[in-house]
Amino acid sequence: MPLANVAWNAAYTWADPAVRTLEAQLLVPLMGEHPVEMGLKGREAMVLDTFRQDAGLRAAFDAAFPEAPGDAVTLPNVAKAIAAYERSLVSARSAFDRFLYGDDRTALDADARAGMVLFFSERTRCARCHSGIAFAGPPRTAKSPDVEAIFANTGLYDVDGRGGYPASDTGLMESTGRPEDNGRFRVPTLRDVAVTAPYMHDGSVATLGEVIEHYDRGGRARIAGRAAPLRDPLIRPLRLTPKEKRQLEAFLRSLTDARFVDAAR
Repeated sequence: MPLANVAWNAAYTWADPAVRTLEAQLLVPLMGEHPVEMGLKGREAMVLDTFRQDAGLRAAFDAAFPEAPGDAVTLPNVAKAIAAYERSLVSARSAFDRFLYGDDRTALDADARAGMVLFFSERTRCARCHSGIAFAGPPRTAKSPDVEAIFANTGLYDVDGRGGYPASDTGLMESTGRPEDNGRFRVPTLRDVAVTAPYMHDGSVATLGEVIEHYDRGGRARIAGRAAPLRDPLIRPLRLTPKEKRQLEAFLRSLTDARFVDAAR
């Protein structure tokens, strides 16, 4: 997933609502064994010793964590440091932002403006899931610390005639054990979506145009012409015209913050 604006996520990872902080999320790729990613499980001491041997890095840890002088290089502090960096990754000056919040009427062209109307309409209902400032559902803030992430089944698969997903990729069901959660994954941000291909939780859709085609069809998992039964009820055929598809894509492309994407730092 993109890391832009992760400071406001209601939950992390694709399919575990219990992972509520960046510090907790960080330990999943670092220490996880299903699957193995960074592979640090059992090797923590070696990694921390490597950090301690770097005088500059050790001094930086001591400065950042003065409550633990002499041995600030710990795994919890590593997680805090990386999470602090991730919270600095803010994308908020896209053409859409300039149009809506900066009152720059020239920021969006006619296609993007028409696409914006479509996106927020009851006809497409895109914003029912992709809501909030990050287009990812309600953001978690100091004033709303208990908001819940949105998980949805977009009708990508039907491996069993009942709308099931592959056994190795069942989404929220892996955390809850509930069959009705099969294929439900956390709704991702749409900010900078034009430069974060491929799409869907498994990267199985290559382009924005194909994403729009997927939703226009009402999902690709269909049983004898009907939608897969586990598919979210919001996902249904839209019957967009070619012009409307172009306009919707133009709006999605307006969510790219070039200043953030191209920043040398």
